[in-house]
This record gives sequence, C-alpha cells and structure tokens, in this order.
Amino acid sequence: MDVTNEVMPTTQDRIQQMMEPGPEGPIFMVNLLKFKEQAEYEDGRQTDLTGRQAYEIYGRGVSKLITEYGGEVTFAGDVTFLALGQVDDLWDEVAIAKYPSRVELFEMSTSDAWRELSVHRAAGLAGQLNIETVSSLIGG
Repeated sequence: MDVTNEVMPTTQDRIQQMMEPGPEGPIFMVNLLKFKEQAEYEDGRQTDLTGRQAYEIYGRGVSKLITEYGGEVTFAGDVTFLALGQVDDLWDEVAIAKYPSRVELFEMSTSDAWRELSVHRAAGLAGQLNIETVSSLIGG
C-alpha cells in the first residue's frame, strides 16, 4: 500500500467526490497529521513558529468554526507508538472531527472563515491523510 500525504486535494475527481452528499448521518473525519519542522507561510512571511505551532493556530480557530456547522472535534492526540503495521514515517498527531454530513464539512472548508485560518494549516503541515468514516456501532 502506497501512502501519499497531501495538504489539499490534488485531483479534480477527489474535489468532485467531496461535493457529493456522501453517506447519511454523521461522518467522522480521521485526520492523520504530519507537521513541518519549521512553519513556512505561502506569502513568504518570516516566522519562528514550528509547523506544529502554526497548525495549532489553525486548530484552535477551526475547532470553533466546526461548531458553527453543527460539528465538533471529538479527539486530538499525539502519535506515540506504532503497535501494528509498518510505515516509513509515522504521523505526528491524530484528530477526529464529527460533522452532521459531508455537506457541512464541504461548506465549512470552502467558507471565507476557513480560508483565513487555512494559511496556518498550510504553513504547518507537511501533509496529512483525511479519512471519512461512519459509525458501524448499533444505534451509533
């Protein structure tokens, strides 16, 4: 299995799929995050922030923004150990956000407020995987 971390979708097909309604009910986005050693802002501004620190600015803002779209951050934690499997470079953090549906996720991530915050996301991330999941628990 090949794995490619990305900061933004790189294919038109993926963007088109994100615009589709998706599964019924809430979705849980699993975010596997890899940070840059040093933050690098696309506008060239100088900073002493690490990638993690730049992403934390984004994270604090987006945690509030998610609630405006009916969602919530349900978990965030540092990756400390790979117990099973193999990967060349382990992710730094895992975050899980719950959204009422893919529609709200898409609306949030195309909003002006998200775009303003996302400069810190892009500055801090070396890449990530976003995995859409739905609960398979009975009644969940």
